[in-house]
Amino acid sequence: MVDNRHATALVIAGVLSVLASVYLSVSVGSPHWYQYTSPPVRAEPNATELRALQEEFLEGEFDEKTVSDALFRMNGTLGLWWRCIQTPADAHWYREPDPKMVMECVSFTLSQQFTPKYKEPGNHNSGEDLIRSSLKITEPLSSHQVISLWKTIGACVRKHDGPKCAGFSLSGLCSLATVCCFLAGMDLLHRVSVLPDHVDGTLGWSLYLALIASPLHMMAAALLVWAARSHSQSYYRMTVYRVA
Repeated sequence: MVDNRHATALVIAGVLSVLASVYLSVSVGSPHWYQYTSPPVRAEPNATELRALQEEFLEGEFDEKTVSDALFRMNGTLGLWWRCIQTPADAHWYREPDPKMVMECVSFTLSQQFTPKYKEPGNHNSGEDLIRSSLKITEPLSSHQVISLWKTIGACVRKHDGPKCAGFSLSGLCSLATVCCFLAGMDLLHRVSVLPDHVDGTLGWSLYLALIASPLHMMAAALLVWAARSHSQSYYRMTVYRVA
């Protein structure tokens, strides 16, 4: 027998956990964690340089400095697994007052995620930056967290298992830690890089989704743990009553 409080807690916790998991899934798969706003290009020499940078970004070997320069200068956006730049649709786009731009994205491979970061981006002789390398390694772990979350939702609601329900709280802490590591890594990158003039960087909507998912997971965990314990106590009392 499930009382109204227990059923209400399960419904609210289920809705919160599903919302948090959807938010986190969308956030991890999106490239809009951080975005740059670059000034327009009006000269042909600069346009030629940007074309070469675009080709290197999309088709060349992965290099942190090349990727960063393209993001800085071509209205780039960056996520946990994707990097994107805005490229012109027309060959003579720099002559037009309002050229049409399209977004082109490249995914990070697993090996690129674990590529060492250097104290001077692009200079392998400057020595490895252990702090930035460590921060970058923690970010892909959030993808595994998303997969395990959907399994935890079903096991928790179906079996009323308190420890499994408490795992939602850990998921909230992990998503918050992922956001903190990402922001710290971006701050350290900007300290060792030279940003072009009139380039601004802002937080993207995907990062805010991950931030929203963290407290939702913790609230769902609290409700599910309470519901699981309440269900266990009710079942124990019913068993004792029947035996008596």
